[in-house]
Amino acid sequence: MKYRALSCLTALLALAVTAGQAASAPLPAPATQQGRAATRPAPPAQASPQAPPAAAAGSAAADSVGDPSAHRRAYYIEIVIFRALVALGSPEDWAAETGMAPTVTGGEAASGSNLGQLLDLLPPSQYRLRSLAAILRGSRDYRVVAHAAWEQTASDWGTNAGFTLQQLGIDVPGLTGEVYFERGAFLHLGMTLDYAMARPPAGLGAAPGTTFVLSEMRRVRFYQRNYYDNPAFGVIALVLPAPRAHPPGR
Repeated sequence: MKYRALSCLTALLALAVTAGQAASAPLPAPATQQGRAATRPAPPAQASPQAPPAAAAGSAAADSVGDPSAHRRAYYIEIVIFRALVALGSPEDWAAETGMAPTVTGGEAASGSNLGQLLDLLPPSQYRLRSLAAILRGSRDYRVVAHAAWEQTASDWGTNAGFTLQQLGIDVPGLTGEVYFERGAFLHLGMTLDYAMARPPAGLGAAPGTTFVLSEMRRVRFYQRNYYDNPAFGVIALVLPAPRAHPPGR
């Protein structure tokens, strides 16, 4: 099910102009940590050790499916996960949403079988959404529970290959799931997250320990902030071209 952001959150995001402007500046060089995408539900095949060169800046569409080097290009991805302290929706049958299929916006035909490779986990000093996260932290209605950024190559569209939150350096009690970044004719970022909250937002009719599900895949463009919402928690994501090429084998 698709939820719409409330006007109060829209206003908060509008105030974060500096965060959007900062996204267009060059990124500093990152540290290195390797990893491979995991598919749902089976584990992935071995990813290619060949490192990707940096993606072309500003492109809204992915590289041609027929381009043999496209799957080796690197991208910067950043997410801010926050929970609501007040209800962002009305009571529902929350148990019925557990295990639901993701909502896909801008879907297309499967494009191949290449699996993404996790290249780097980035330190907080390199985050681009720090101003936006600070605004959320200063709000009485939201609480930031996780903030992470990394570099990876894209999996081919339709592979359902992603990285777990733990692989991305996110360890929040009750929060589990995976983040997916796939390339077809366009770039798509999605996630399937389960958040078991000890104290759900008041007004949702949810008992302590209720698991809320956010499952959505959508087309994304460079430098645009993307909002994935749920009545209990949400994610703001940013996708950029990686700032530089990685040496072979890294």
